[in-house]
Amino acid sequence: MRIGLVSYFCENKNIAFNLKQIGRALEESAGKADLLCFGEAYLQGFDSLCWDYEADKEMAVSQDSAVFDRLRDLMLRTGTALLFGYIERDGDRLYSSYAVLADGEIVHNYRRISKGWKEFDKTDGHYCEGNETGGFRLRGLEMSISLCGDLWDAPERFRTEHLLIWPVYVNYSVEDWEDGVLEEYAAQAALAARDVLIINPLDRDPVNHGGSFRFREGKVTERTAFDEERILIVETE
Repeated sequence: MRIGLVSYFCENKNIAFNLKQIGRALEESAGKADLLCFGEAYLQGFDSLCWDYEADKEMAVSQDSAVFDRLRDLMLRTGTALLFGYIERDGDRLYSSYAVLADGEIVHNYRRISKGWKEFDKTDGHYCEGNETGGFRLRGLEMSISLCGDLWDAPERFRTEHLLIWPVYVNYSVEDWEDGVLEEYAAQAALAARDVLIINPLDRDPVNHGGSFRFREGKVTERTAFDEERILIVETE
């Protein structure tokens, strides 16, 4: 299977722009990738919440929303499956989630189990974490998902012999990334899986240098450059 790891710019609180970016990635990768993966909270932007529930619930989206209908339409144009991070609204609860859409359906929806996605000293019971970490099967490939801090807080919960997809939002400087941070992430990934795909979006406010990477056996084997909008296509068995 050909998997596209999309490191494109996103904008906080600008779902319309981010949807256009998803559509652009689908068009640019048509015929080259079977599925596309975006970073954590890509749909709204990682810093889209203000920790006032009445405001934040309007920024979050539910699975039965018009936004999801738009994503299905975009996906069905090319037949490429979509995996993307978003702030999910489910009833009166909010999550940092990662949805898997294929053939017009929600195949899987993972909810981050670690609390680092929110300013937990400011939030109340409306801001929640998930508790399930199991894998799923997509087009014949077994895989699972871990969101950002999950793999630092509880790597043992994500141990798998299959592919692990690790969407993040991590805004280290390029110097820090190249001076050891990237190797630290690769080593941490190896605590859970032998084959890990990491996707980090680009951002201007705050600055995030992005980048997509493949880690195998704790080593960086494929990558994109920082500060470039790129789709890294990787082949899996």
